[in-house]
Amino acid sequence: MKLKDLIHEYYDQLSKSQKKVATYIIDNPRNIAMSTAQEIGSSIGVSETTVIRFCYSLHLSGYGELQKVIREQLLFQESSFTTYQKSKLELEQAPHFFTKVMERDRIAIGETMKQIKEEDYEKAIEQLSQAETIYILGLRSSYTAANWLSYTLGLVKGNVRLLRPETEDVIQTLSQMNDKSVVIAISFHRYLKETIQIAQLAHRQQAFIIGITDSMLAPIHAFSDLLFPIYSPNKSTLDATASLFSFMNAIIAGLSVQEKDSFEKRRETYQSIPSDFLFVEGVD
Repeated sequence: MKLKDLIHEYYDQLSKSQKKVATYIIDNPRNIAMSTAQEIGSSIGVSETTVIRFCYSLHLSGYGELQKVIREQLLFQESSFTTYQKSKLELEQAPHFFTKVMERDRIAIGETMKQIKEEDYEKAIEQLSQAETIYILGLRSSYTAANWLSYTLGLVKGNVRLLRPETEDVIQTLSQMNDKSVVIAISFHRYLKETIQIAQLAHRQQAFIIGITDSMLAPIHAFSDLLFPIYSPNKSTLDATASLFSFMNAIIAGLSVQEKDSFEKRRETYQSIPSDFLFVEGVD
């Protein structure tokens, strides 16, 4: 049952203070998802106990379950592929189809720029520069982005590893992490539990977690020291691709400037490899 329907069902049984909580939740669901019961109580002018009792009145186990319900209903509204296809069908009859699609990408990049705080970006670059080892995590729909970021970041700075749970002992890898490790976790809609669980374990190892996702409410936020929301007009990971790669490129650019001496040495080493080894002559 949707939360609004649940509130309406039990509304008449609520106390006056609990009704204030109900009204606030309906009007500000995102605040509930991101705030503690004490913070919500202070915002409304009721006690933390009243907020928790409100949850019990809806036959929820507590405030944590209320947050879980809200996050699920805010974040898991439609499948990524369905929303992606719908948005493209809207453009089907329009002239210059490809330019319309690319124009939407341009707008999405602009919206992503607005959402990202410059001080957070600068802190991320600083953390990556100081890190002894950088781990990149992204599974399924996020794997291509993680693979690209791992490869490209490795050209700028050494000790960059792509986490591959299907081919490595993740527990052993996690045991090697410490407060000098940075994990970049890419997690988008239909958020995989495995990504969240690995981020949680890395957080326990005191690694610095940089989350890249599509919402400040995404589950990865709970374990992220820095969280970067990538704008998408709907819940489609595909529609976030342009913005995601643009932001990752900004990370590479920032680190290449911060690590310019190291980057230059790595570039020289890379270019010193004989080209005969890299290319095969055509055969008639």
